[in-house]
This record gives sequence, C-alpha cells and structure tokens, in this order.
Amino acid sequence: MAQSDLFVCPDLPVCVAALYRFAPMGELPALRAQLLELCERLDVRGTLLLASEGINGTVAGSDAAIAELVAALRRLPHCEPLEVKYSRAAALPFKRMKVRIKAEIVTMGQPQIDPLAPGRYLEGEAWNALIADPATVVIDTRNSYEIAAGTFANAIDPGTRSFREFPDWFRANRDTLLGPDGKRRVAMFCTGGIRCEKSTAFLKAEGVDEVYHLKGGILKYLEDMPLEHSLWQGECFVFDERVTVGHGLAPGSYSSCKGCGHPLSAQERESALYVAGQCCPHCISPLQG
Repeated sequence: MAQSDLFVCPDLPVCVAALYRFAPMGELPALRAQLLELCERLDVRGTLLLASEGINGTVAGSDAAIAELVAALRRLPHCEPLEVKYSRAAALPFKRMKVRIKAEIVTMGQPQIDPLAPGRYLEGEAWNALIADPATVVIDTRNSYEIAAGTFANAIDPGTRSFREFPDWFRANRDTLLGPDGKRRVAMFCTGGIRCEKSTAFLKAEGVDEVYHLKGGILKYLEDMPLEHSLWQGECFVFDERVTVGHGLAPGSYSSCKGCGHPLSAQERESALYVAGQCCPHCISPLQG
C-alpha cells in the first residue's frame, strides 16, 4: 500500500479500509479465528464478513496496522486482487472488531448468480459519459436510507429497504426500465462496488445484454473525480460513525438518528420532530402514516 494511497492528513490520523473479494473460501471457522486474532493484535476495529463466496468488510486502525492486515488478506488463496478503498477519519469509527461467518458476503438471496461474471466495469470519465446519455438507464442499487444522503443525477431509486428486495423490484419493473424491445443499456452503482458485482450478474442472468457498473463504486469515484467534473449530488452514506463522506472522501455533514439509524442533514436536525439521541422525522412519519 503506497503512502499516497492512504490520503495522509495529520488532522485525520485513522486509516479506514473498505474491502471485498469474491473468491472460493474454505475452512471458515479457522480463518475467522486467524483474522480475529490478527485484528486484535493490530488494534484494528470494524467488521469482516466471511462466506464460501469470499470476504467483505470495513476496518479502521493505524496506517501500519491496516497495511499489515490488507497484506495478510491478499496472501489468502485467490485474494491477491482484493478490492480496497482507503479513506481517513479523525478517530476510530468502530467500537470493536467483529469477524462473522455468513451465507453471503452481500445478501441478495439469489444463489444461482455468479458474482465472478458481472457486467462491464467503467471508471470515472467513461462513467460520466455513459450516465449523461439520456438513453442509459441509471440505477442506484443501494437502499433508500442510503440514497437519501446523495446519488448521481437522474439515477433511479428502487425504494428498497434491503438488497434482497432488488431482484423482485427489477422483475416487477423490467418492462418500464428496458423499454418495449427490452434492449436499453443499464448502468448501476453502489457504495464500494460489491453489490454491483451481484446486481449486474443478476441482470445478465435475466437476459439483459448491455450492463455496466462503476468500478470501485461511489467511494472510488469521489476519491478520484475532480469536483468540477463530478456528476455526484450530495454526500455518500457509509456504514460507520462518520455517517457520510464527500468528495476527496472527506467526512461529511450528516449525523445518524439514534432511534432508527437514518442519516440526518442539518435541515432535518432543525425539525421539531428531531430529539437528539432519541428520534427524528423518519422515526415518527411511519407512526403518523
């Protein structure tokens, strides 16, 4: 891991690494114990998910600790190309370290899908050109509470509460999305890229020929894309105490409701329905409905 990869900033001393790799994994209990011991020795905190299909997680610690952990993960069979996105935090954004064994490293509930056969990857400038074309169907594969903090211009919000709902949503809306001949091209994106490995593979299995996704996800885009060329609107929700990040992966302006976990903008925190540490308009609206 090169020093430049870590976005060295004296005011933000903690390195945060969001990582994943789809690869065959065996002996999961032994691997879990090995990784937990290593993380505890390094004082790394966060979550790693292990499944027979691969590894996924977000962890934080010192630069040296994260470099050692990433190097160890890349020594696992088939994991040398581990996808990692680095950012910075002022303090450890996780309270403890968890290594869990799951059925899937990102739960879609479609066991027939091969995540090693995804759509076509696009990086920043090519992505901008694709989604700026009105003939392209742009789909945000994240959940609604994540999308509330920010998304790409003209992206479709599926209105899902979990990734498991995405296949049913696509099947129900397929004709509207793809048009009468079913041939419209689709561009999809997510936070770090992992959900799109499955969502694009799912669309291909459903017979959609022209499917693209943003390589490295929103985090890589915000890291690399100059603000003046960016098509991103708002901030990006992340699953830690930073809540959101912005361009350059700088910590964002949102906080999180302690009642429901929904990201809250400064305007939402001014609401009469917001009580710090208790509830927010998103908690109360469903009750009123």
